[in-house]
Amino acid sequence: MFTSFFITLYHVFLPISLPVIGGILLKHFKDWDTRPLSAFSLYILSPALIFHTLLHAEITWTDVTSTFWFSILNLIALWALAEIISRIFGLGAPEKAGLTLVSTFTNCVNYGLPLVLLAFGQLGLDKASVYVIGQMIIVNTVGIFFAARSEFTVKNAMLSVFRMPTIYAAVIAVIMRSSGISLPNALDGGVSMMATGYSPIVLAILGAQMLRPKGDTAPWQSNVRKAFWAGLVVRLVAAPILAWLILKALQVEGTLFPVLLILASMPTAVNAVILAEQFGASPQFVSRCILWTTAVSMVFLPIMIVMSS
Repeated sequence: MFTSFFITLYHVFLPISLPVIGGILLKHFKDWDTRPLSAFSLYILSPALIFHTLLHAEITWTDVTSTFWFSILNLIALWALAEIISRIFGLGAPEKAGLTLVSTFTNCVNYGLPLVLLAFGQLGLDKASVYVIGQMIIVNTVGIFFAARSEFTVKNAMLSVFRMPTIYAAVIAVIMRSSGISLPNALDGGVSMMATGYSPIVLAILGAQMLRPKGDTAPWQSNVRKAFWAGLVVRLVAAPILAWLILKALQVEGTLFPVLLILASMPTAVNAVILAEQFGASPQFVSRCILWTTAVSMVFLPIMIVMSS
Protein backbone atom coordinates (compact mmCIF):
# COMPACT_ATOMS: atom_id res chain seq x y z
CA MET A 1 0.00 0.00 0.00
CA PHE A 2 2.66 2.52 1.04
CA THR A 3 4.92 1.46 -1.82
CA SER A 4 2.09 1.89 -4.34
CA PHE A 5 1.22 5.26 -2.81
CA PHE A 6 4.74 6.64 -3.28
CA ILE A 7 5.01 5.14 -6.76
CA THR A 8 1.78 6.96 -7.69
CA LEU A 9 3.09 10.18 -6.19
CA TYR A 10 6.28 9.86 -8.21
CA HIS A 11 4.84 8.82 -11.56
CA VAL A 12 1.58 10.79 -11.52
CA PHE A 13 1.66 13.73 -9.12
CA LEU A 14 5.29 14.79 -9.48
CA PRO A 15 4.84 15.50 -13.22
CA ILE A 16 1.58 17.32 -12.51
CA SER A 17 3.13 19.41 -9.73
CA LEU A 18 5.85 20.92 -11.94
CA PRO A 19 3.62 23.14 -14.13
CA VAL A 20 1.46 23.92 -11.07
CA ILE A 21 4.55 25.16 -9.20
CA GLY A 22 5.58 27.10 -12.29
CA GLY A 23 2.20 28.86 -12.31
CA ILE A 24 2.50 29.67 -8.60
CA LEU A 25 5.98 31.15 -9.08
CA LEU A 26 4.89 33.23 -12.08
CA LYS A 27 1.93 34.59 -10.15
CA HIS A 28 4.03 35.38 -7.09
CA PHE A 29 7.02 37.00 -8.77
CA LYS A 30 5.55 38.37 -12.01
CA ASP A 31 1.90 38.90 -11.02
CA TRP A 32 0.98 36.75 -14.01
CA ASP A 33 -2.29 37.65 -15.72
CA THR A 34 -3.72 34.25 -16.67
CA ARG A 35 -6.73 35.57 -18.59
CA PRO A 36 -5.19 35.54 -22.12
CA LEU A 37 -3.82 32.04 -21.67
CA SER A 38 -7.09 30.87 -20.10
CA ALA A 39 -8.92 32.09 -23.21
CA PHE A 40 -6.40 30.28 -25.41
CA SER A 41 -6.86 27.03 -23.50
CA LEU A 42 -10.67 27.36 -23.54
CA TYR A 43 -11.15 28.27 -27.20
CA ILE A 44 -8.22 26.47 -28.85
CA LEU A 45 -6.55 23.78 -26.74
CA SER A 46 -9.60 22.30 -25.01
CA PRO A 47 -11.59 21.82 -28.26
CA ALA A 48 -8.49 20.31 -29.87
CA LEU A 49 -8.09 17.85 -26.99
CA ILE A 50 -11.74 16.77 -26.99
CA PHE A 51 -11.88 16.55 -30.79
CA HIS A 52 -8.71 14.47 -31.06
CA THR A 53 -9.67 12.22 -28.14
CA LEU A 54 -13.20 11.51 -29.38
CA LEU A 55 -12.01 10.95 -32.94
CA HIS A 56 -9.59 8.24 -31.83
CA ALA A 57 -11.17 7.11 -28.54
CA GLU A 58 -11.68 3.44 -27.72
CA ILE A 59 -15.13 3.77 -26.18
CA THR A 60 -18.27 1.65 -26.44
CA TRP A 61 -21.95 2.48 -26.29
CA THR A 62 -21.99 0.86 -22.85
CA ASP A 63 -19.33 3.36 -21.71
CA VAL A 64 -21.49 6.24 -22.96
CA THR A 65 -24.71 5.07 -21.30
CA SER A 66 -22.96 4.16 -18.03
CA THR A 67 -21.26 7.56 -17.93
CA PHE A 68 -24.54 9.34 -18.66
CA TRP A 69 -26.49 7.61 -15.88
CA PHE A 70 -23.63 8.00 -13.43
CA SER A 71 -23.39 11.74 -14.14
CA ILE A 72 -27.12 12.26 -13.63
CA LEU A 73 -27.44 10.15 -10.47
CA ASN A 74 -24.28 11.60 -8.93
CA LEU A 75 -25.47 15.15 -9.61
CA ILE A 76 -28.86 14.48 -8.02
CA ALA A 77 -27.30 12.80 -4.95
CA LEU A 78 -24.85 15.66 -4.31
CA TRP A 79 -27.53 18.29 -4.94
CA ALA A 80 -29.82 16.60 -2.40
CA LEU A 81 -26.99 16.36 0.13
CA ALA A 82 -26.20 20.07 -0.24
CA GLU A 83 -29.89 20.90 0.24
CA ILE A 84 -30.09 18.80 3.42
CA ILE A 85 -26.92 20.29 4.91
CA SER A 86 -28.08 23.83 4.07
CA ARG A 87 -31.32 23.26 5.97
CA ILE A 88 -29.59 21.65 8.95
CA PHE A 89 -27.18 24.59 9.33
CA GLY A 90 -29.76 27.22 8.41
CA LEU A 91 -27.60 28.67 5.61
CA GLY A 92 -28.72 31.79 3.78
CA ALA A 93 -29.49 31.77 0.07
CA PRO A 94 -25.97 32.86 -1.06
CA GLU A 95 -24.22 30.25 1.11
CA LYS A 96 -26.71 27.57 0.03
CA ALA A 97 -26.05 28.34 -3.63
CA GLY A 98 -22.29 28.37 -3.03
CA LEU A 99 -22.40 25.04 -1.18
CA THR A 100 -24.35 23.48 -4.04
CA LEU A 101 -21.72 24.63 -6.54
CA VAL A 102 -18.88 23.35 -4.34
CA SER A 103 -20.58 20.00 -3.80
CA THR A 104 -21.65 19.20 -7.35
CA PHE A 105 -18.94 20.48 -9.71
CA THR A 106 -15.37 19.19 -9.84
CA ASN A 107 -12.22 20.31 -11.61
CA CYS A 108 -12.45 17.37 -14.00
CA VAL A 109 -11.10 19.34 -16.97
CA ASN A 110 -8.09 21.44 -15.90
CA TYR A 111 -6.91 18.97 -13.26
CA GLY A 112 -8.82 15.77 -13.97
CA LEU A 113 -7.84 15.16 -17.60
CA PRO A 114 -4.06 15.47 -17.06
CA LEU A 115 -4.36 13.30 -13.94
CA VAL A 116 -6.36 10.58 -15.69
CA LEU A 117 -3.94 10.58 -18.62
CA LEU A 118 -0.93 10.06 -16.35
CA ALA A 119 -2.66 7.57 -14.06
CA PHE A 120 -4.57 5.43 -16.60
CA GLY A 121 -3.00 6.24 -19.95
CA GLN A 122 -4.72 7.00 -23.24
CA LEU A 123 -7.46 4.45 -22.54
CA GLY A 124 -8.36 6.33 -19.35
CA LEU A 125 -8.43 9.63 -21.24
CA ASP A 126 -10.75 8.08 -23.83
CA LYS A 127 -13.19 7.04 -21.09
CA ALA A 128 -12.91 10.43 -19.39
CA SER A 129 -13.75 12.43 -22.53
CA VAL A 130 -17.45 11.49 -22.46
CA TYR A 131 -17.80 12.45 -18.79
CA VAL A 132 -15.99 15.76 -19.29
CA ILE A 133 -18.20 16.83 -22.20
CA GLY A 134 -21.28 16.04 -20.13
CA GLN A 135 -19.92 18.06 -17.23
CA MET A 136 -19.27 21.06 -19.48
CA ILE A 137 -22.90 21.02 -20.55
CA ILE A 138 -24.19 20.52 -16.99
CA VAL A 139 -22.06 23.35 -15.55
CA ASN A 140 -23.36 25.79 -18.16
CA THR A 141 -27.00 24.83 -17.63
CA VAL A 142 -27.65 23.33 -14.22
CA GLY A 143 -24.70 25.28 -12.78
CA ILE A 144 -26.33 28.58 -13.70
CA PHE A 145 -29.55 27.36 -12.11
CA PHE A 146 -27.70 26.48 -8.88
CA ALA A 147 -25.93 29.85 -8.75
CA ALA A 148 -28.95 32.06 -9.51
CA ARG A 149 -32.29 30.30 -9.48
CA SER A 150 -34.22 33.57 -9.63
CA GLU A 151 -32.31 34.66 -12.74
CA PHE A 152 -32.26 31.28 -14.46
CA THR A 153 -33.84 30.93 -17.91
CA VAL A 154 -33.63 27.95 -20.23
CA LYS A 155 -32.84 30.22 -23.17
CA ASN A 156 -29.79 31.82 -21.50
CA ALA A 157 -28.56 28.44 -20.30
CA MET A 158 -28.74 26.92 -23.76
CA LEU A 159 -27.06 29.96 -25.30
CA SER A 160 -24.18 29.58 -22.84
CA VAL A 161 -23.74 25.96 -23.93
CA PHE A 162 -23.64 26.88 -27.63
CA ARG A 163 -20.99 29.52 -26.95
CA MET A 164 -18.62 26.72 -25.93
CA PRO A 165 -16.33 25.72 -28.85
CA THR A 166 -15.70 22.35 -27.20
CA ILE A 167 -19.32 21.34 -27.88
CA TYR A 168 -18.88 21.94 -31.61
CA ALA A 169 -15.57 20.05 -31.57
CA ALA A 170 -17.30 17.09 -29.92
CA VAL A 171 -20.22 17.12 -32.40
CA ILE A 172 -17.87 17.28 -35.41
CA ALA A 173 -15.73 14.44 -34.01
CA VAL A 174 -18.79 12.23 -33.47
CA ILE A 175 -20.11 12.94 -37.00
CA MET A 176 -16.72 12.22 -38.56
CA ARG A 177 -16.28 9.04 -36.55
CA SER A 178 -19.77 7.70 -37.28
CA SER A 179 -19.44 8.45 -41.01
CA GLY A 180 -15.95 6.98 -41.30
CA ILE A 181 -14.30 10.29 -42.28
CA SER A 182 -10.71 10.73 -41.16
CA LEU A 183 -8.46 13.78 -41.05
CA PRO A 184 -5.43 13.99 -43.33
CA ASN A 185 -2.27 13.02 -41.44
CA ALA A 186 -0.88 16.58 -41.43
CA LEU A 187 -4.06 18.06 -39.95
CA ASP A 188 -4.39 15.22 -37.46
CA GLY A 189 -0.81 15.80 -36.37
CA GLY A 190 -1.48 19.51 -35.86
CA VAL A 191 -4.58 18.86 -33.77
CA SER A 192 -2.64 16.27 -31.77
CA MET A 193 0.11 18.82 -31.10
CA MET A 194 -2.42 21.35 -29.77
CA ALA A 195 -4.07 18.66 -27.66
CA THR A 196 -0.71 17.75 -26.14
CA GLY A 197 -0.15 21.37 -25.09
CA TYR A 198 -3.38 21.45 -23.09
CA SER A 199 -2.20 19.76 -19.89
CA PRO A 200 0.87 21.85 -18.93
CA ILE A 201 -0.86 25.15 -19.72
CA VAL A 202 -4.03 24.52 -17.72
CA LEU A 203 -2.03 23.13 -14.79
CA ALA A 204 0.11 26.28 -14.72
CA ILE A 205 -3.09 28.37 -14.75
CA LEU A 206 -4.43 26.22 -11.89
CA GLY A 207 -1.28 26.94 -9.86
CA ALA A 208 -1.69 30.69 -10.35
CA GLN A 209 -5.34 30.50 -9.32
CA MET A 210 -4.46 28.55 -6.18
CA LEU A 211 -2.10 31.26 -4.97
CA ARG A 212 -4.64 34.03 -4.76
CA PRO A 213 -8.24 32.87 -4.58
CA LYS A 214 -10.59 35.77 -5.17
CA GLY A 215 -12.52 37.14 -2.26
CA ASP A 216 -10.22 35.51 0.30
CA THR A 217 -9.42 38.59 2.36
CA ALA A 218 -12.85 39.52 3.68
CA PRO A 219 -13.80 38.66 7.27
CA TRP A 220 -15.84 35.51 7.68
CA GLN A 221 -19.39 35.41 8.99
CA SER A 222 -20.80 32.40 10.84
CA ASN A 223 -22.80 31.15 7.84
CA VAL A 224 -19.78 31.41 5.57
CA ARG A 225 -17.63 29.43 8.01
CA LYS A 226 -20.29 26.70 8.30
CA ALA A 227 -20.66 26.51 4.54
CA PHE A 228 -16.88 26.26 4.09
CA TRP A 229 -16.46 23.29 6.42
CA ALA A 230 -19.56 21.62 5.02
CA GLY A 231 -18.15 22.07 1.50
CA LEU A 232 -14.85 20.47 2.47
CA VAL A 233 -16.56 17.45 4.04
CA VAL A 234 -18.89 16.94 1.09
CA ARG A 235 -16.21 17.27 -1.58
CA LEU A 236 -13.47 15.29 0.18
CA VAL A 237 -15.48 12.63 2.03
CA ALA A 238 -19.10 12.33 0.92
CA ALA A 239 -18.55 12.77 -2.83
CA PRO A 240 -16.13 9.81 -3.21
CA ILE A 241 -18.38 7.56 -1.11
CA LEU A 242 -21.51 8.47 -3.09
CA ALA A 243 -19.66 8.04 -6.39
CA TRP A 244 -18.43 4.57 -5.34
CA LEU A 245 -21.93 3.49 -4.29
CA ILE A 246 -23.51 4.73 -7.53
CA LEU A 247 -20.86 3.05 -9.69
CA LYS A 248 -21.41 -0.22 -7.83
CA ALA A 249 -25.17 0.09 -8.23
CA LEU A 250 -24.75 0.66 -11.98
CA GLN A 251 -22.33 -2.31 -12.14
CA VAL A 252 -19.66 -0.25 -13.89
CA GLU A 253 -16.50 -2.28 -14.44
CA GLY A 254 -13.05 -2.10 -16.00
CA THR A 255 -11.07 1.09 -16.52
CA LEU A 256 -14.26 3.16 -16.57
CA PHE A 257 -14.86 2.49 -12.86
CA PRO A 258 -11.67 4.13 -11.45
CA VAL A 259 -11.77 6.89 -14.08
CA LEU A 260 -15.29 8.00 -13.14
CA LEU A 261 -14.56 7.57 -9.43
CA ILE A 262 -11.48 9.80 -9.61
CA LEU A 263 -13.17 12.45 -11.79
CA ALA A 264 -16.15 12.61 -9.40
CA SER A 265 -13.76 12.96 -6.44
CA MET A 266 -11.71 15.84 -7.88
CA PRO A 267 -11.46 19.14 -5.98
CA THR A 268 -14.01 21.90 -6.52
CA ALA A 269 -14.17 23.27 -10.06
CA VAL A 270 -12.40 26.57 -10.66
CA ASN A 271 -15.35 27.86 -12.70
CA ALA A 272 -17.56 27.48 -9.61
CA VAL A 273 -16.14 30.74 -8.26
CA ILE A 274 -16.86 32.44 -11.59
CA LEU A 275 -20.53 31.54 -11.28
CA ALA A 276 -20.48 32.43 -7.58
CA GLU A 277 -19.07 35.90 -8.31
CA GLN A 278 -21.45 36.55 -11.17
CA PHE A 279 -24.57 35.65 -9.21
CA GLY A 280 -23.57 36.48 -5.63
CA ALA A 281 -23.39 32.85 -4.44
CA SER A 282 -20.90 33.55 -1.60
CA PRO A 283 -17.70 33.56 -3.73
CA GLN A 284 -15.60 34.09 -0.59
CA PHE A 285 -16.07 30.58 0.76
CA VAL A 286 -16.26 29.01 -2.72
CA SER A 287 -12.78 30.32 -3.56
CA ARG A 288 -11.37 28.95 -0.30
CA CYS A 289 -12.95 25.57 -0.97
CA ILE A 290 -11.24 25.51 -4.36
CA LEU A 291 -7.88 26.27 -2.73
CA TRP A 292 -8.13 23.76 0.12
CA THR A 293 -9.75 20.89 -1.77
CA THR A 294 -7.06 21.23 -4.45
CA ALA A 295 -4.27 21.25 -1.87
CA VAL A 296 -5.65 18.25 0.05
CA SER A 297 -6.23 16.33 -3.19
CA MET A 298 -2.46 16.09 -3.71
CA VAL A 299 -2.42 13.54 -0.87
CA PHE A 300 -5.98 12.24 -1.06
CA LEU A 301 -6.19 11.36 -4.76
CA PRO A 302 -3.03 9.18 -4.88
CA ILE A 303 -4.58 7.00 -2.17
CA MET A 304 -7.80 6.73 -4.19
CA ILE A 305 -5.91 5.84 -7.38
CA VAL A 306 -4.03 3.05 -5.56
CA MET A 307 -7.18 1.69 -3.94
CA SER A 308 -9.31 1.81 -7.10
CA SER A 309 -6.74 0.40 -9.53
